[in-house]
Amino acid sequence: MAKIFITRKIPDAGLELLKNKHKIEVFSDEVNPSKNELIKKAKDADAIISLLSDTIDREVIESCKKLKIIANYAVGYDNIDLDAARENNIYVTNTPDVLTQATADLTWTLLLSAARRIIESDKFVRDLKYKGWGPELLLGQRTFGKTIGIIGFGRIGKAVAQRANGFNMKVLYNKRTPLKKAEERKLNATYADLDKLIERSDFITINASLNDSTYHLIDKAKLEKMKENAIIVNTGRGPIINEKELAFALEKKEIFAAGLDVYENEPEVFNKLLELDNVVLTPHTGSATTYARYKMSEMVAEDVIAVLKGKEPKNKVV
Repeated sequence: MAKIFITRKIPDAGLELLKNKHKIEVFSDEVNPSKNELIKKAKDADAIISLLSDTIDREVIESCKKLKIIANYAVGYDNIDLDAARENNIYVTNTPDVLTQATADLTWTLLLSAARRIIESDKFVRDLKYKGWGPELLLGQRTFGKTIGIIGFGRIGKAVAQRANGFNMKVLYNKRTPLKKAEERKLNATYADLDKLIERSDFITINASLNDSTYHLIDKAKLEKMKENAIIVNTGRGPIINEKELAFALEKKEIFAAGLDVYENEPEVFNKLLELDNVVLTPHTGSATTYARYKMSEMVAEDVIAVLKGKEPKNKVV
């Protein structure tokens, strides 16, 4: 019977698929295992089911001599050393597609919450400050008919664009390779280089993956190019935005607001952001719908089962 090490408790849908076929061990703490704990627990495992917050580097991979698959419970996989996995003939899988709509929904939740100052408004009412309607009470930003710039135009970025069309917005997008014109027309989206997108957009969403070219892509210089009433939302990867520079821009009212679901040094959040009213903060819950999280659980389990049967996994990265 093969051993599967799971770095955190995942929804039962996947565990039920696994437990009658293989020996499973779930790390019991409410935080991710340290590197030493991970190696200790997984050194004799045939499979690891990991989270995006687990660093599966070369040392971990080469310490697990029996390992056949690392099934990442996430769409991203920048937490895994793919070269080391490939060199050691270990499959790496992820959970694409299933969290697209959930993450696009949260992107828009953050966008609208920041634009209409929902967190401030909620606190205002709860603090018993509401004394009646006022002409200038908690004025926010209009979304309908405005321009949205989407950085990263994969599945999630496109889903964000589809929702923007319902708000009659002009959609600009940026990615390494522009789409074909037919697909641009279908999504009512126009390619723009990064600086033009930043300068022209009322709303900017980060839906890109993290790599060398996107690390601190949004820095002091880019923030200074944004409109004074601009709102930026990040549901991609935290380090794409320089958190310190964003906090200073928000504090000085150089941009209107921000909405963040991911952070540069998760789970830590830059202290200044915690003090500001014009930023909406959520705890990396982009995929946090019952459907998405349970489906992700099934997907990692099914790929592990396939590999342990000697078959190709469905959601292969390497």
